[in-house]
Amino acid sequence: MTDILSLVFRTFTSQTDGRKELTVAPPSPTTSSTLVVGDAGISRSVLLLAAVTAASELGTRVVFFTHAQIQSLPLCLQKRVPSLSPESLKKIKFSYPRTVEELLQQVASLHEPASTSPSPPSLIVVDGLEGYLRGPGGSGGAPGGLDPGERSRAAHLAALLCDSAAFLTQLLRPSRADPCRVIASFRSVDAASAAEDPALEVLDRYFRARCTLDRAGGYEAAAAGLQEVWHVYLSGIRDREDRPAATQEWKLLISPDGFMEFKVV
Repeated sequence: MTDILSLVFRTFTSQTDGRKELTVAPPSPTTSSTLVVGDAGISRSVLLLAAVTAASELGTRVVFFTHAQIQSLPLCLQKRVPSLSPESLKKIKFSYPRTVEELLQQVASLHEPASTSPSPPSLIVVDGLEGYLRGPGGSGGAPGGLDPGERSRAAHLAALLCDSAAFLTQLLRPSRADPCRVIASFRSVDAASAAEDPALEVLDRYFRARCTLDRAGGYEAAAAGLQEVWHVYLSGIRDREDRPAATQEWKLLISPDGFMEFKVV
């Protein structure tokens, strides 16, 4: 999945940084699942960018699961890709399961003809895992975060996502050489202690790569005349020989009008 995220960042790279040539590494089966950790709003924009980029640039069919109705595409997409083909958008199927049970059922049925018409998805996106795992009640009432039942639910959902992607990979071959990928977002209850979040401990067993979004201090944004600046880290990446690769670092620049660009660090 990190190959698609890298393609997203390259596609929306700051024009002042355009002289840097970036390549997208071939996908490794061990890094075909990525967890985006950080602010819910920014994470959703990144997931939408990934879905639209995969559909328009790679011709990938995408299924996008989320709680909230998608009213419009991120402003940066509207500005940077004003002529986005309707046929590309048709490759993205949005689905709105309300509970983790509904999500599990829909993921489990992705291989069925009614769900895969005209062909199975090559990218599974889940926006806001925390909403499905914790529900409206927050952390479930346990002092350490998730209670044992919710830990089991997190493991069940993550395992099903990865197993479904593996099954769809076999189903898609030989029409596609690359694996079906999974990208999901998660926001910790306490962003300051996200590293100790028990939910992440469970999810990290299944998601082999992490995209972490850290908001920079306000002075950095103000100095650049921007509304927000975010540090973006891609970690846990491995190459096709399953060797660990260096963490990739980017900056996400958001202008006062909502325009988003990425910059290589």
